[in-house]
Amino acid sequence: MLERALAERPGRVDLAVEIPRPDREARARLLRLYAGDLRLDADLTPVIEATEGVTASYIKELLRRAVLAAIRASGEARVLTDADLGGAAAELAAERESLTRALLGHAAQPDPVGPHP
Repeated sequence: MLERALAERPGRVDLAVEIPRPDREARARLLRLYAGDLRLDADLTPVIEATEGVTASYIKELLRRAVLAAIRASGEARVLTDADLGGAAAELAAERESLTRALLGHAAQPDPVGPHP
């Protein structure tokens, strides 16, 4: 996202490219792509449905965390299970909720100095 004043200055931005968020099929392909050589021993349907509206980088982070969960559980990560993916999704959801609360809580508090001109 660019600030509107910056984006509207001539010569500053020559081309704007909008990249849509992945649809259901693209999310399924991204999960398989980011899983790499790992075997997915999990039902991906709930993950695909739960990730509606997220970016490709979010899906990549979900898989990264699932791999870490698999390593913690078995000492290696050759197979990702429903538990690995579910745990990773819960971690990300908790972080997102915490960040939202922190941002809203901060914005809701009055400025101790008072209004700025």
